[in-house]
Formats: sequence, C-alpha cells, structure tokens
Amino acid sequence: MSWLTNFVRPKVQVSSDRSGETPDNLWLKCNGCGAMSFHRELESNHQICKDCDYHLRLSAVARLNLLLDKGYKRLKLPAVVVDPLKFRDRKKYTERLKDAQANSADTDALLVGYGTIHNVNAVVAVFDFDFMAGSMGVAVGEGLLHAAAKAVETGSALIVIPASGGARMQEGILSLMQMPRSTVAVAMVREAKLPYIVVLTDPTTGGVSASFAMLGDITLAEPGATVGFAGARVIEETIREKLPEGFQKAEYLLQHGIVDAVVHRHELKDRLGEMISLLMIPDRVSNRGDRGAIAQNQSSQSSLPGQSHAATP
Repeated sequence: MSWLTNFVRPKVQVSSDRSGETPDNLWLKCNGCGAMSFHRELESNHQICKDCDYHLRLSAVARLNLLLDKGYKRLKLPAVVVDPLKFRDRKKYTERLKDAQANSADTDALLVGYGTIHNVNAVVAVFDFDFMAGSMGVAVGEGLLHAAAKAVETGSALIVIPASGGARMQEGILSLMQMPRSTVAVAMVREAKLPYIVVLTDPTTGGVSASFAMLGDITLAEPGATVGFAGARVIEETIREKLPEGFQKAEYLLQHGIVDAVVHRHELKDRLGEMISLLMIPDRVSNRGDRGAIAQNQSSQSSLPGQSHAATP
C-alpha cells in the first residue's frame, strides 16, 4: 500500500496499486457493533473499536510493544522436529506451516519478549492467533519452558497471554503432551518464588485453557474474551440445556470467581506494572532457592482435592 492508502481515508473506492490488486484491509468491520473503522485508527487505538469499545484481536508483536518498555529483546526459541507424524489432511502439515510462517512474525504460534514493565523485570510470552489459530504444538510447549527458564535466570515475573483454539491436531499425542509440559514451566517459576500472571484473551480454549492458562497466581482477562474448554454449542448439545447469557465470556467468569479482574487493554500495562512491582519484593525474590518452600510447593501441587499429607518433621 502507498502512503495515500495508509493515511488518507478512501471515500468510495480505493485505486488499485501497481500490481492491479485493491487492498482489502483498509476498512475493518467491528465484531461488536458492525461499524467500519479505518485500519490506521484501529492500530492507533490498539485494535479497540472507537464506537462500542469492542476489543478486536491484537497481533503478538503489537502486544509485546504495548506491554514491555522500549528496548525489550526477543527470546530466541529452540528449533524442534517439524512434522514428526508426517501428518496430512487436505494438505501436508509442512505446507500449512509454510503458509502460516509466510503470514506471521515468527516460525510458530508463540513469541517471547523479555525486558521490563515500568522498570520491573518481566518475561512476556504471547500467542499469535493468526498462526494456525494459536494452536499449541511441540514448539509452543518448548517455548513456554524456555520463557520460564529465562524468567528464573533473570529473576523476572512471567506473564503469559494465550489466544488459542487449543492443541494442534496435526501433532497428535505430541501436542497433548505439551499440557503437562506447560505446567512444568509454571512449577519452575513458582519454585523460584516469582510471579506467574495470565492474561486471558479472545479466544482461550481447548487444551490451553485446561493447562497453564488456568494456573496463574493472578488471572486477568480482556473485556469480552471467550474462555472455555469446549464450544458453547457443543456443551448445549451435550447437556441438552440452554446456557446462561454471556456464558464463557470474561465478565461471566469474573462473576463466578474464575478470573480475578477484567482489565481494559489501555489499562493493562499499568495494572501489570503495579502487580509485579508489589509481588517482586527484593527479599522474597532473593530467597527463591529455599528448598523447604520448594518441597512444600511440590507437595501441594501433587495433592488431590480432599487429600491431606502428613506433616514432615
């Protein structure tokens, strides 16, 4: 697109560019009120509709830029085995990966940045929903483990921002194995006595919501975000009942104690900065290697509801 299409609002139609194709993303329709918004206005407003305040999906790179202070760095994530199952449906899995990578900021669905939020150390792991619906495969599980290791290494809070349809079906059982692996990442941060905060965005579903996304020390959500395991229609057909209004929306989850707060995107950085500055008390962080606390933490995580453990001498 030229500077004319970037900054000047088209009135009726936009002239074609040199390739003979007309850009189709100059105006975007709000999923909340249906209003059409000029793409530059949405970008400057962090993808929030100016008419109804509906939160559209924000790219992973834009989230890192929004939350982390200037000068943050991207964490290089390790390469993993590609297409271990040689999966194919209508297309080869390798072809789907190439298509997703061509339209994405990275090689898979997770981006990790580290730096500070209001001068407090933080590692932020963000899901890219545009990359195969943010599905969680081996690369995402490995990325979460490396993000946790970086948080422990630098004494930083770990903030994870999921936006996912769940486990990646093209990797079969290997994708499901990332659910327990992601909980290991959470345990690493907790053993180091560092904060683990989750910000639920639209959508957070499937195996992601059934693992690390619901284990935050503090769980926040963006307004209107859909959060759940199965889809609402599947649940209705299964239980043969009509679900309550707003079921699986962030506000409904807040009313029922599933999330701690629903935070507007414009306020998110300040709220996160306040939280981690309170939680990252120096003397608490300096004692993160205490073995007794680690053992107690592991014991509490391994217990089932209703079980009790004998006190150790």
